[in-house]
Amino acid sequence: MVDRNLLREFDVSDDEMGDLIVQDGPDEFERFLEIAQLFNIGGIVSGKVIEIVGDQVIVDVGYKSEGLVPLNEWEDEPPPEPGDSVEVLLEGMEDETGEIVLSRKKAHRMRAWEMVISKYHEGDVVSGKVTRKIKGGLLVDIGVNVFLPASQVDIRRPSDIADYIDQDIQCMILKIDEGRRNIVVSRRKLIEITRETLKKNLLSEIEVGQVRKGTVKNIADFGAFVDLGGIDGLLHITDMSWGRINHPSDMVKIDDQIEVMVLHVDKDREKIALGLKQKSASPWENVADKYPVATRVMGEVVNVMSYGAFVKLEEGIEGLVHISEMSWTKRINHPSELVNISDKIEVVVLGINKEKQEISLGMKQTQTNPWDQVAGKYPPNTMIEGTVRNLTNYGAFIEIEEGIDGLLHISDMSWTRKIGHPNEVLEKGQKISCQVLNVDQERKRIALGLKQLKDDPWETDIPGRYAPGDVVTGKVTKLTNFGVFVELEQGLEGLLHISELADHKVDSPEEVVNVGDDIEVKILRVDRAERKIGLSRKKAQWTKEDGEEGEEGAEGSTPTGEGENGEPATVAASATKAEPAAAAAKAESKGLKGGLGGGGMLFSMGGTPAFETEAETEAETPSETATEATPDTDSGEPKPTEPEASFDE
Repeated sequence: MVDRNLLREFDVSDDEMGDLIVQDGPDEFERFLEIAQLFNIGGIVSGKVIEIVGDQVIVDVGYKSEGLVPLNEWEDEPPPEPGDSVEVLLEGMEDETGEIVLSRKKAHRMRAWEMVISKYHEGDVVSGKVTRKIKGGLLVDIGVNVFLPASQVDIRRPSDIADYIDQDIQCMILKIDEGRRNIVVSRRKLIEITRETLKKNLLSEIEVGQVRKGTVKNIADFGAFVDLGGIDGLLHITDMSWGRINHPSDMVKIDDQIEVMVLHVDKDREKIALGLKQKSASPWENVADKYPVATRVMGEVVNVMSYGAFVKLEEGIEGLVHISEMSWTKRINHPSELVNISDKIEVVVLGINKEKQEISLGMKQTQTNPWDQVAGKYPPNTMIEGTVRNLTNYGAFIEIEEGIDGLLHISDMSWTRKIGHPNEVLEKGQKISCQVLNVDQERKRIALGLKQLKDDPWETDIPGRYAPGDVVTGKVTKLTNFGVFVELEQGLEGLLHISELADHKVDSPEEVVNVGDDIEVKILRVDRAERKIGLSRKKAQWTKEDGEEGEEGAEGSTPTGEGENGEPATVAASATKAEPAAAAAKAESKGLKGGLGGGGMLFSMGGTPAFETEAETEAETPSETATEATPDTDSGEPKPTEPEASFDE
């Protein structure tokens, strides 16, 4: 069958075709068609070099016009000579110059592709040179350029795949796409298959204690991975050197060939622990002999932490100076206040733990302990001057000298004043004078007193100015469930028990008085030992009423006439009015009561007055106050006391 379109392409007229058939016969005509069909765009044709003109090579491929091939397509080879045979790719028919477009380079690529496709299949191993880096991976020349993805370059993706350019590598063909003329290869897959075989062999023969050669494949902050041939073992940073190293890169570099000792093998998990320092003897073997406890040695500070400083005594031997062992007296917030890295310091060996490879060191032990001299410098009763350094709920810390503090307890600040918090009396930074009360050298404590600088007013002053039976005026300062505190003068308070507020029963002090009220009270007792004053409001009112009745009796003594028995009426009236007063005086003389309420009589004169009614007895001795509550000097809380015993005359 004749392809008329092909004939028209070659401009063969029907007359010429007829003449050709008549002259050469049908066989020659068929041969002509076979030759003509080779000139397909994108196909490879053979030609002959006619000549070289400038940078173009003229090639005759048997077409009606010659073709041009750029001379630079022979850049890696000697230039062609006229008459040389050459294969070229037909890229296009006649262009604007009337010549066909040819390419020798593309023809070579097509021949190479055909050779690769016929020679290799998926899963085959190929060798080639990495030519360049492209987006997502590398190009490898195995005769044609194939694609090596970045993820398939190695088991661990390298930091820069461009390092592989110009290297000869082996890969495994993962995929061949003939339609798109694309081949994807993997170096990683080939390595994994190879390593799997090596891994089985290695696990079958490796043992703990062996020394093996390996290649450093990767470095992390915690150590280095060493390829033993099939398995990567971990060389931890702590197993690299007996001494201190900051980073594994200080000891090894990637691709270094090193000898390591096998420390542990986990065949199930396929993990191997390696050691470098174990190849040499441990300096901790005879550390106790070299550095006995209490020995003074020189060392270099190699690290400073918040809790202390590490000091290197020799290569591989370090000890810790804890922050508490740096100074006897200074308050150190951070070790860097005293030492810095690279400082040479003298230390004392405090303890050695050979199993944990730890040495405890001390800096302050190289100096005299000032607390050894405190007892001699500050004996009890010594007057000192200091600065208030800190205030707490229970007292104030007074700095006597640098690093030496004494405690001024809240109970030793005033003889009379009830202090709730030290900030009522003192403030930070204040200069004060105190007296040393006690020194506990073993516990490193000094007790100080402020009130001891003055005489105790409870010994002479207060008992001399406040006697039982006195009626005084005071101000209510505090209400409690058991009574009322009354300020008699600045810094001096007495307790008015709830049973002594009124003649009637009082459930709550707020029913009778309020804070800030000025009230009259009668002093029941002054206890010097307990430093307490007992008060009574109702007895103060009794005393006032007795005084008023006495004045009324004096006014009614004027004579007005005779009485029933012939006596003056004024005398009888006076005697009648005087009887209750006499009875009250007799009753008071019979039983003088003390304490802070119904605590019982101090003295009993014996017998019970006939005129004392049951109501009066209940009023004077309430059953609710069988026990007396008095404030504790230290805490300000009520402290129950037993009723006082009575003595019959």
